[in-house]
Amino acid sequence: MAEDNVLIGVIGGSGLYHLDNLTFPWGFPSSPITISSLPSGTKVAFVARHGVGHFINPSNVPSRANIAALKSLGVRVILAFSAVGSLREEISPGSFVLPNQIIDRTKGIRPASFFADTTIVAHTMFGDPFSNKLVKWLEPRVRRVLEEGKEGEKRKLFTEKCIVCMEGPQFSTRAESQMYRQWGGDLINMSVLPESKLAREAELSYALIATATDYDSWRPHTESVTALEVFKTLKENAETSRRVAATILDELQQAVTGKDADLFLEEKGAMKFSIMPRSVRQKQEDRDKLAFILPEYFAGEETVDVSSA
Repeated sequence: MAEDNVLIGVIGGSGLYHLDNLTFPWGFPSSPITISSLPSGTKVAFVARHGVGHFINPSNVPSRANIAALKSLGVRVILAFSAVGSLREEISPGSFVLPNQIIDRTKGIRPASFFADTTIVAHTMFGDPFSNKLVKWLEPRVRRVLEEGKEGEKRKLFTEKCIVCMEGPQFSTRAESQMYRQWGGDLINMSVLPESKLAREAELSYALIATATDYDSWRPHTESVTALEVFKTLKENAETSRRVAATILDELQQAVTGKDADLFLEEKGAMKFSIMPRSVRQKQEDRDKLAFILPEYFAGEETVDVSSA
């Protein structure tokens, strides 16, 4: 594939020009997909998770449309950025984290599968919710950027942490925050699900670069987390996040198109044995719908009755 193709998607960013009027069976993305050209010529597709101006509630983010839009552009790898609360003392506000596990505390409000409301069933492997090879590739590069930060700026990178995804939009109670710690949670946010599940169904490599903004509500004798506190730290983290993105995106493009490209195809073929056998009970309209994200399994084929096999 040519190096000028859009192979990298970033959720949570902005860029230079728009590809408007993108729509899919799952509706419109949360913002126009924006293509940004780095000085090197590397093109990156951005989508603002909560919309331009942050007007979409976490429970209402059209994650299926966002992931489908990125897949339709030829994206292979998604880097998602997110502010998170810390459930551990050592993960202080301003820290960066590459989590490797998720605890789901959403409440069934968010459509979590491209196969929902269709006549086609798929049971997707999700034991490792992030793409391990991508996370390992990112670790030394993100760490290097943080170590080369401004004088006096001390930002740590943590890995192999578990993130709790809660429904929101309210923050946790103190009792909930303590419970998540007892469960083994290290971080908490409101957006990693269903995003990571949908990326897996679309066979896209996905990793989350998280920045801690607060300590949630678990610490005794301290104030509960407030939006004002989060916003203050979020602004302080923004410059570092931009520097991390600017540094690693060029390297990622070179890796995706170079001799190690197979490292970034970890999820390719993941759905092959997850989709239940075809039958006449599957509607062709559902197969056509799923062909948007998985053309290799659904495009150009009619259903076959295997119900009596």
